[in-house]
Amino acid sequence: MPTITPAQTAAHELIDFIDASPSPWHAVASAEARLLGQGFVRLEENERWQLAAGGRYYAVRGGASLIAFALGSRPLAETGFRIVGAHTDSPGLRLKPKAAMAGDGLARLGVEVYGGPILATFTDRDLSLAGRVVLRSTMGQATRLLRFEQPLVRLPNLAIHMNRDVNEQGLKLNKQTELPLILGLAGEDEDAEARLRKLLADAVQVETADLLSWELAVYDVQKGCLWGANEEFLADGQLDNLASTYAALTALLAAGQPTATCVAALFDHEEVGSESATGAGGSFITDMLTRIGLQTGLDEEDRRRAMARSFLISADMAHAYQPNFPAAYDPGHKVMVNGGPVIKTNANQRYTTTAETAARFMDFCRQAGVPYQQYAHRSDLGCGSTIGPRVAAQLGVASVDVGSPMWAMHSARESAGVHDHAYMIAALVAAFGS
Repeated sequence: MPTITPAQTAAHELIDFIDASPSPWHAVASAEARLLGQGFVRLEENERWQLAAGGRYYAVRGGASLIAFALGSRPLAETGFRIVGAHTDSPGLRLKPKAAMAGDGLARLGVEVYGGPILATFTDRDLSLAGRVVLRSTMGQATRLLRFEQPLVRLPNLAIHMNRDVNEQGLKLNKQTELPLILGLAGEDEDAEARLRKLLADAVQVETADLLSWELAVYDVQKGCLWGANEEFLADGQLDNLASTYAALTALLAAGQPTATCVAALFDHEEVGSESATGAGGSFITDMLTRIGLQTGLDEEDRRRAMARSFLISADMAHAYQPNFPAAYDPGHKVMVNGGPVIKTNANQRYTTTAETAARFMDFCRQAGVPYQQYAHRSDLGCGSTIGPRVAAQLGVASVDVGSPMWAMHSARESAGVHDHAYMIAALVAAFGS
């Protein structure tokens, strides 16, 4: 039997994390379980805090955003924060509040497009639903996670006999009329809405009348895997950006008792612009860092000193070179899968990297003994962005945008390199130790 390398072990752990996290709410629950298992203490934003020296804590906002931190041994005003930011959400499909519909003998579910997924990749896959539901309880309202493990819905493709140009023109789907998902056969007298409500209520074992509302994402039930001649690649859904989320979390857990206060900030809603109470454009990160400063005795002068000494790493996935499509890339910036973390630069500040912050991250890679790469988008293509610009602007801190290279970003099933995940964790561990 072939020997499993440490990088492959780390990749399997990532796959397990992603497969346990089919929605951003599940991703936070998975992260919370790891934090609690390593002695982190949950804080509630609506309660007074009492932080102990060297303590390790976290808080959750809105169920899908989480910020964890380990207090450093040296004063904050002298070290600042070491922050790694990532996001818990991924592009895809979300159920509408009144999703159920019946007609032509079938029950279907209406969906909205969340973010910018490659819609064609969701066709002909074994899809299901996951997210959270809000229930009526004796205490008022209760929220529970919900996940259907089995394939529950499907988006069948149109046969090529009715779409003769699909291979030349590509699959184009009308977001309103051609995305509803098939749930099952519809009975003659069946109320489609009642059927959906009962399905959800039974899944969380409550009466239908006690089911108040829900937020449900569509996910692919196929598990992640390693692939390639030497299993040097991995494939799964939501690599963008649960791979960065898990790398940040793993690095924070490995930091132990750091010198500087280390923070892993995991936000919802990046894929739709981050402008929400739980997104990177909201107050979550500012509120958390301010309260940490207050708890550690910083006055306003020292708080500003701490921020001036802080450093943010915005960790989001990067576009790897795909040799079948060479024209899609800038010739001087072909980053390769398994070539190491990618430092992303954009002159229009879609990424936050500067010459100084790039050099700083290069040094983290040198300390960790891992390679690094540099990326810039084609000048004639629109460039995506990350949480970096919003968080850096809010906090006024130096920042760099980095990511692991991947193929098929925003597909229902993405691919990346086994070694790159281990490389990124090592670089982030070095950053937390700086």
